[in-house]
Amino acid sequence: MTNEELVALALEARKKAYAPYSEHLVGAALLTKSGKVYTGCNVENAGFTPTNCAERTAVFKAVSEGEREFASIAVVGGKANADHLPICAPCGVCRQVLREFCDPKAFTVILGTDRPEEIRVMSLGDLLPLSFGPESLM
Repeated sequence: MTNEELVALALEARKKAYAPYSEHLVGAALLTKSGKVYTGCNVENAGFTPTNCAERTAVFKAVSEGEREFASIAVVGGKANADHLPICAPCGVCRQVLREFCDPKAFTVILGTDRPEEIRVMSLGDLLPLSFGPESLM
């Protein structure tokens, strides 16, 4: 699957976001090493703390289906009625959840917009340097 195809799936997932408070709609598409894709959107809550991000929604859906090995994730986000979607990076909590399952050097994070020429690709390690992972507890 190409980065552009994964971003397109994230854009589709973004349409399902529930964000009545911030109006910041985010979609994610998580590619497993087996080739399956799990999508997610952000789901806000009036209490704010129970809000769940798109990236975590995708990871939790995949894990609940038995997947544990991931190759990449595409993330797209921005205001509901924006003329152009800017780069939207995962929050710190989402970065840590990804780190639980993904090798920081090998896992690819694709930051997309509504313009294919603006895709930015980096490793999880670039987004979360000096990370704390399962091996830190050994």
